[in-house]
Amino acid sequence: MSTDPILDCPLDQVPEGPAFIAAAMRWHFSPETGSPYWLDRAKTLGFDPREDVRTFEDLRRFPNVANELREVRVEDLIPRGYGADADVIGVYESGGTTGPPKRVVLLRDWLERLMHRTYQSLQARGYPESGHWLSLGPTGPHLIGELIRRQAARRGGIPFTVDMDPRWVKRCIAEGRADEAERYAEHLIDQSAHILETQNVRVLATTPPLLTRLARRKALVDLINAKVAAISWGGAHMDPDTRYLLRTEVFPNVKLYGSYGSTMILGGLAERITAPEEDLIVFDTFSPYITFSVVDPETGQVVRYGDRGQVVMHHISKSFLLPNNLERDLATRVAPPPGQMGDSVADVGPLATFENETVIEGVY
Repeated sequence: MSTDPILDCPLDQVPEGPAFIAAAMRWHFSPETGSPYWLDRAKTLGFDPREDVRTFEDLRRFPNVANELREVRVEDLIPRGYGADADVIGVYESGGTTGPPKRVVLLRDWLERLMHRTYQSLQARGYPESGHWLSLGPTGPHLIGELIRRQAARRGGIPFTVDMDPRWVKRCIAEGRADEAERYAEHLIDQSAHILETQNVRVLATTPPLLTRLARRKALVDLINAKVAAISWGGAHMDPDTRYLLRTEVFPNVKLYGSYGSTMILGGLAERITAPEEDLIVFDTFSPYITFSVVDPETGQVVRYGDRGQVVMHHISKSFLLPNNLERDLATRVAPPPGQMGDSVADVGPLATFENETVIEGVY
């Protein structure tokens, strides 16, 4: 079965939403091209996605299967349509906040599409086109480390990394060993300090909890203001007051932009460019591939614009399908820009509990 051209459209094109969704359903649920996981799961759905899923709203017909990705063999997630030519970049895992980690497979064609979008985003926000990057965040099984490494290389820099195990920090906090988590976080800052002191770092990518720790050390604040052109934060929430303080008083010489994403959507999204006085942190989607809804946690119904609710994420691409994934985040529903399917989100923060587990952000 041949691939619908819309699934392989040029990187600089944005497919029309309903046509793209229909093509993706045919691809993922046809015996010749779908993944073993989805072809087997389709028998339990009670509807035929190839006939019954045509619009963004139809995606809500799918059950939330994210938890099943804790146990699925990764081979079964690769669509058969790739044959022996599936170019697998790696297997990546969720943070394991609510149990054993969920796993996804990253294929090269999706990575190239995401990197093209990311390059355009960094360009629009004035990130430097040379100079090195320092990633103070998780690598290993976490997708963000892979993405930052490739972003640095694409913009002509060398990536430096300080590895982080966020699961260990969360475990320490959950078990009442806050002092151990504190020492570990300071250990990460110490390593970062040495790189900042000795290397030409132009972009710093880290998490809000670690960025605020960096801000406690005046010598590091001075170094960052002197050397670094842009700070990219993500992986944990940042409230508007902290963001305002960091970008106006602590790091006034540095561009400060957030990102919001998840391993489960195989990507992250940059903070919307707004006026300096704007205190709302808004994230638009990468439609039609990555889309959001904001729903009432009790009823599952979409909330009104300006109201808060729980974030539902959808990923639809040729290489991967995960619709209707209820995330552990609350956000304000924001009207999307023209042409975007679904919602934009603002002021993202964690739920207190998710799947009967206390949500611990820790450092990521």
